[in-house]
Amino acid sequence: MKLNVLKFGIALSIVGAFAVLLTGIGNLIWPKYGIEFLKVVDSLYPGYHYGEKGLLGVIIGTLYAGLDGFIVGVVIAFLYNSIGNRRKK
Repeated sequence: MKLNVLKFGIALSIVGAFAVLLTGIGNLIWPKYGIEFLKVVDSLYPGYHYGEKGLLGVIIGTLYAGLDGFIVGVVIAFLYNSIGNRRKK
């Protein structure tokens, strides 16, 4: 079975962006919510600093996570398809 590279990238993009968006909004409402997760996100994405810039910061982190999820999804699907093709030969 082959994975659709583009669709898998979009799916991981949505999952990653949704996780950062919900955690970021939760942190704006309840300041102690998701701090450790947001620290990891902060260390991964330049220009994103949790707790700073309010909603704009959450949007920046969400866009980074979406782009990152897409790239990782495309790479995973490509590798999966490549390895699957080699096993059949």
